[in-house]
Amino acid sequence: MNFTQEKTEHYTIIRVQADKLDSTIAPDLKSELLLLNKDGVNNVILDLTNTRYCDSSGLSSVLVGQRLCKGGNGTLILTGLQPAVRKLITISQLDPVLQIVPTVSEAIDYLFMESIEKDLNNE
Repeated sequence: MNFTQEKTEHYTIIRVQADKLDSTIAPDLKSELLLLNKDGVNNVILDLTNTRYCDSSGLSSVLVGQRLCKGGNGTLILTGLQPAVRKLITISQLDPVLQIVPTVSEAIDYLFMESIEKDLNNE
């Protein structure tokens, strides 16, 4: 299994178990993100702690997830970026576009703070 999922009421954590997020894994991740979006999940935490390498197809699947979450007024957060993966994101100049935090617990905190902020803006 390349992914594990942990669903809660407010978000879903996808933990990528694969060492490489490449063309063999990326289509499965895209499918997973599309299914979550179809089920109304708009906040996704993508934990890449175990992923040591990512290529353009892996990055593409991350961007699909980001677009789907944003389209549903939610957020995709990346956590646990290893040096090679972070370098690819930086070289691709996607670090300003993607929400990146160090740990899953910080990502959860971020989502709750964002939710509070949205509620305050709606009042």
